[in-house]
Amino acid sequence: MSGIWENIISFIESTHLPEQIKEVDFIGLFTNPWFLVPFIALVGYLLFKQKWRDIIFVIIFIGIWYASGTEYMQTLVVGEELQVNKVLPVLFGGAVVLGIVIYLLFGRSD
Repeated sequence: MSGIWENIISFIESTHLPEQIKEVDFIGLFTNPWFLVPFIALVGYLLFKQKWRDIIFVIIFIGIWYASGTEYMQTLVVGEELQVNKVLPVLFGGAVVLGIVIYLLFGRSD
């Protein structure tokens, strides 16, 4: 099991994915028509089909993406030490989001 995990970590490090996500230009992304037109089309389609669950998933994804780039998230680890007083709100927020997702997937029927 640890061999698979090490392969996944080495793949993520070789693609420099965390650095790429950190350097995303949000204003440039949401003013770029190559992103904005398909995104608006997706949201419009979901509204037309009244797929509220999927719209909530898109909102949750954008919210997590935004929150991961905030200054608060960047200061969770200072030096080599994890700041426990800052991790607990993130942990509880993640538990709330996970509860909402589980409720939407398994708790409701459309």
